[in-house]
Amino acid sequence: MKYLEKLAQFICRNMTLWVVGFSAVAFFYPEPFKPIGKNISYLLGVIMLGMGLTMSLEDFRLVLTRPKDVFYGVFFRYLIMPLVGFGVAHMLGLPPALAAGMVLLGAAPSGTGSNVMTYIAKGDTALSITVSSINTILAPVLTTYIFAYLAGAMIPIDVNALLMDIVKIVLVPVAAGVALHMLAPILVEKLTKVVPAVSVTCIIAIIAAVVALNAAKLATVALVLCVAVAIHNIAGLLLGYYSGRVVGMSKKKSRAITFEIGMENSGLAVALALAHLDPMAALPAAVMTVWEYITGSVLASYWGNRPIDEQTESASEDEVNSFQQG
Repeated sequence: MKYLEKLAQFICRNMTLWVVGFSAVAFFYPEPFKPIGKNISYLLGVIMLGMGLTMSLEDFRLVLTRPKDVFYGVFFRYLIMPLVGFGVAHMLGLPPALAAGMVLLGAAPSGTGSNVMTYIAKGDTALSITVSSINTILAPVLTTYIFAYLAGAMIPIDVNALLMDIVKIVLVPVAAGVALHMLAPILVEKLTKVVPAVSVTCIIAIIAAVVALNAAKLATVALVLCVAVAIHNIAGLLLGYYSGRVVGMSKKKSRAITFEIGMENSGLAVALALAHLDPMAALPAAVMTVWEYITGSVLASYWGNRPIDEQTESASEDEVNSFQQG
């Protein structure tokens, strides 16, 4: 088991390298990777199962004890990123398939890496975990209808089919993972040491498949696609942090909200794009998977080396609360 744990750590530690390497291979030699495209929904289901295994009912406790903080995290997640995706698509004049992919990416729930980045950044990890969990549970309804509203004029969308796919790909595996965590906690505790590596392997396979399926088109849109994804992500991180500060959140909470908004469940966007849209619509999410981990880790490391003065933060937050109550 120790060997597996070390292997898992090695895989996770070098995730960006694996993604870039396999994507390059898939671009130049796409045929071996194309068949994976048929199984992307299953691979994402494995990732969501892994997420569920790390969750427990305790993760939802903050909904009752700090409802305002959780509400802001969920509200800003589903307000900011879909609008940013829509705005970037129109600003850059993206073709319909890519534009729809940008909106779908923005309408997806928080990414699973947001919790890790919040921890590294010395942010409010408990808030991050709770907001991620709630965002994921609400995804079938919010992702479906926000995407349909913003992208409906770009491409035809089967709303009911989209909603049911998100339920099958997200809710069912997550619920199964939570149930297993409750029924067999000791076994799950052992499994969770290698689960992240399984998730990373699935992510690598998903991205390689998307690159392979779009290899012929990718070269023609690579530059504008990278610019669009970079703007989307950086805008999300900036707006995430300052939206938290505007509503009176401490720096620690705002750091959590930053990653909840700026990091997205790009794997879900990839699976939905391939199932319901043109394969080209999956490209923004595929590129984001690499980009958001680069920017997220850089920002998290920067904040992690700049500790927050807890006493000053506490006093500042008390002043804001008193002002709002007054």
